[in-house]
Amino acid sequence: MKTSGLIIVLFFGIISYSNAQLERVLENTNQAVDLIFHAPRHINLMTVEPLEKKTMHFAIMHTFGTLDGGIENLFGLDNGANIQFSFEFGLSDKLSLGAARSSRDKFYNIYGRYHLLEQTQNGNVPISVSLAGGAGVISNPYSFLPAAERPEFVDRLAYSAQVMIARKFSNKFSLQVSPMLAYFNDPRQIYLIEGTQNLYLAVGFSGKLKVTDRSSLTLQWIPNLNSDLRNNVGIGWDVEAGGHVFQMYFVTSQALNEQYLLAGGNGVPGEEFRLGFNVNRIFALGQKKRK
Repeated sequence: MKTSGLIIVLFFGIISYSNAQLERVLENTNQAVDLIFHAPRHINLMTVEPLEKKTMHFAIMHTFGTLDGGIENLFGLDNGANIQFSFEFGLSDKLSLGAARSSRDKFYNIYGRYHLLEQTQNGNVPISVSLAGGAGVISNPYSFLPAAERPEFVDRLAYSAQVMIARKFSNKFSLQVSPMLAYFNDPRQIYLIEGTQNLYLAVGFSGKLKVTDRSSLTLQWIPNLNSDLRNNVGIGWDVEAGGHVFQMYFVTSQALNEQYLLAGGNGVPGEEFRLGFNVNRIFALGQKKRK
């Protein structure tokens, strides 16, 4: 009797252990795919890479003058830089809010990202989908203009929206497609944009090809859909080092925020490339970072 009781206990113990192992396997395979891109920004564009709750993403972005100035102008570095600082905070695992300031037209921007879907390891969810939107204001005083000709606050506002759809096809290759729009209340000639219309439509393409465990070749292409402006082209290199993600790239536009990427001008690829680089850092505030 004692032996049969022991066998029954062992039998149910084995079943319980097997069920626990199966649940653990199913849970692991249903986890979100990790690191579709190295950072929440990829060259100039936002990505589907989420922030966990109570984490902050700090980014410093730079673009310089065109390379055709040669060594005399240190390949554009002497021609001044457009610099953008941005802070983005994870309010939850799906929603984050951010603020940025770009030196081009002294543009202040607030924005948010919401992650609808995350690609899973078992393929049940084959893609990641995120939404982003922003509203910004041009704060340049334009003191060289008579007071009556300076734009009012409402004339300085510009907005952006985009849908980001991405997939990690393999451990090496990721691709994102981002339908985008930008809207300027009053696109005046004094602003550092080339477009003269209010609404701009485009599609952003972002690609990552992993070369080593901590570095990747990156690509960016933003074709315009409703304007005659040249398309944005960028090629770069991402490197993870000491908790930072460094992004070095050549791009055809000096713009850094979404509104100016669509309405600003672009040079001819290969002839008017600009050097750019970003520094990305994610801080975990009272919470362990996602692995």
